[in-house]
Order: sequence, then C-alpha cells, then structure tokens
Amino acid sequence: MKTTLRADLSIRDICKGFVYSETEGKGLYGLNGKLTIQPEYQRNYIYADGKRDVPVIQSVLKGYPLGLLYFNQREDGQLEVLDGQQRITSLGRFVTNKLSITDANGNLQSFSSLNTEEQEEFLSTPLLIYICQGKEAEIKEWFKTINIVGIPLNEQELLNAIYSGPFVSALKEVFSNSMHSEVDKWSSYVSGKVERQDFLATALQWVSQNNVADYMGAHREEGSIDEVIDYFNTVISWVDETFHRLYPEMRGQEWGALYEQYHLNSYDTDALAQRVAELMVDDFISNRRGIFAYVLGGEKDQKLLNIRCFDQATKRRVYEKQTATAKEKGVSNCPLCAQLDSPDSRKIWALREMEADHVTAWSKGGATASKNCQMLCKLHNRMKGNL
Repeated sequence: MKTTLRADLSIRDICKGFVYSETEGKGLYGLNGKLTIQPEYQRNYIYADGKRDVPVIQSVLKGYPLGLLYFNQREDGQLEVLDGQQRITSLGRFVTNKLSITDANGNLQSFSSLNTEEQEEFLSTPLLIYICQGKEAEIKEWFKTINIVGIPLNEQELLNAIYSGPFVSALKEVFSNSMHSEVDKWSSYVSGKVERQDFLATALQWVSQNNVADYMGAHREEGSIDEVIDYFNTVISWVDETFHRLYPEMRGQEWGALYEQYHLNSYDTDALAQRVAELMVDDFISNRRGIFAYVLGGEKDQKLLNIRCFDQATKRRVYEKQTATAKEKGVSNCPLCAQLDSPDSRKIWALREMEADHVTAWSKGGATASKNCQMLCKLHNRMKGNL
C-alpha cells in the first residue's frame, strides 16, 4: 500500500460542497464532491453530543492541531475518508451553521457569528493528510487497525468495513437511521444505539441465527434487504402477539433465538400473559429477564429465574437442627439418605457437603423461608429437582 503526505489542503478545501443529511447521518461529501466523508464501511456520525464535536471546533479556534487524517484514493480518483470522519464532519457542520459552540463568555457562537477575520483564519487552517492507495482488501484491513480518535470500532462496524457494498448500504439506510419511523418501537426489544450499528447487528443476528459474517458475505452484492426486514418484523410481531404487553425486561432479549425455538408452539396467550404478570411481581425471582424464556419453555428450567436462595444463617440453623435430631435417632442428617437401605442411611454430612432445598417447591407455592428449608446432600438435592 502506498501513502502520500498532503499538507496543502485546508478546512476550506475539505468543506467545499459539504453535504450532510441530518435525518440519516450519512451521505457526507466534501472537496466539491470529490471526497466521500462517510464511505459504506465507516461508522455513522457519533460526535454530535456536545462533548466530542465542540472540542474539535474549539481546538481549531485555539490553533491546536487536529492530528493526522487518512484518505483512501480509489482507482477512479475519488477520495474516501479512512480515518478522521468524525472530525471532518464536525468541521463541516460548524462551517455550514449546523453546529454551534459556547464561547468563553457563555454565548452561543456559530460560524456565521464569527467576524470575517476569524472565519478566514478558521477556513485557512491547514490539515495534514495521508493519501493511501492500495487494494480494497489492504485498505480495509488497515482501517480495522487504525485508532479512531480513542473510540474503537465495535464488531458490527468492522463487519460493515469488511463486507461493504450494496447490501450494507441498504441495511444502514433502515437499521442505522435514527429517524426511521419504527425506531421507537424497535427500542422496546433491541438494546444499544442506532448510530453504533446495534440495531443493524441485532437484525443480522436474528436472520442469520448468529452467523452474521457468513450471511453478510453471501449477500454482499445484493441490493435487496427484504429478507432481513421481513424476518426482523416477524420476530417482533410474534413477541407482541405472544405476550400482549411490554416490559422493560424485554429489551435486549435473544428474541431471534427464542422465536426459532418456540414460534411453532401453540400457546394460550392470555394465560401466558397472566403468568408473566404474576412472575414479574414474585419477590423470590432474582432474574426477571429470564421469565419469558421460562414460560415459553413450559416453566421447566428454574435456573432461568435465579430463584432467591436461602441465606447462610438460615442454612446453618437448619443444618444444626437437622444434624442434632439425626444423631439422636442414629440416622443420616440428609432426610432422603436416612430412608435408604445403605451405609449412607446413617451418614452425617458436613455442612459443605449439603445444599438447601425448598421442602415445598417454589413452583408449587413454597416460600424461601426457614420453615420451608431442609438440608439435603448434594446428590439428593440435585436428583430431587422440582418435586
């Protein structure tokens, strides 16, 4: 890969013909259209938070260097920003009065509010830019290793870089667009940020059953993303129809995997919704996020709920009482061992060799309280299960 250092370009040059779509955060161009500021493989603009975009402008106004920028020169002569997209976008937004900062006196200041000399000084600020030329694979491999101003690329952003093309472009128009009409609805089921590709990553994980890289590679040159959209909406509709109402615990669930596992099952959805409501207010359940998988699976796997355990003081009290009674009777302090016709029927287990068990199972209404606690040897406790 060949690199050439350019020091003859200024902010004025880079921001000529700057185009920025506020609604989609993409389609960024400069150098009168000769520079693509946000190529397909780049992340969306994430500096618009007042914490990272404003310091970029303040640095220029104070005469501080912005650091090296890297452009990729394609075979057709067009340039793409390889590293520096966030900084350049902040500059362009300021120059076109889409970004304002607060000056030392606390006044809001836009580019147009600067005097003529200040505007000229800002626009004339020189930039140090490396122009890189090489094969697509070389450029993208290097892109993956570049430090993006202290904000490393996440996994999906890297995959977008590797598999850039019509498919990624079409996906980002839908799932990376914070102004999409369905984003608020999707946010009830998907965690993360649209601009960091979290919604896109989720959609691809669901449709590919977590084989995202293979799926993106197979569809890379396709312009249609109907399969992704249809599957994504199908999963969300299934969740809506199955549970009837929204809970905060629904956000970020592995709904794609749950759909694949359970969507062919027949459920009494009214009864299911009622059961979820009951479990949500059960004080003994520590993991309410596991309720959905638990009820879909027929309430068989209590590990999903992380039922509140007996505390150490309770276990010790019950152990000591059981052990004293067992020694008086000459039987094991594990009630189930005591019923056996074997050497273990008289064995006194150490506390560390026993586990606390609900006499009446939690699923059958048993409370996590001293009067419903018994100590069993580990073997019998794990064999007893939900009986």
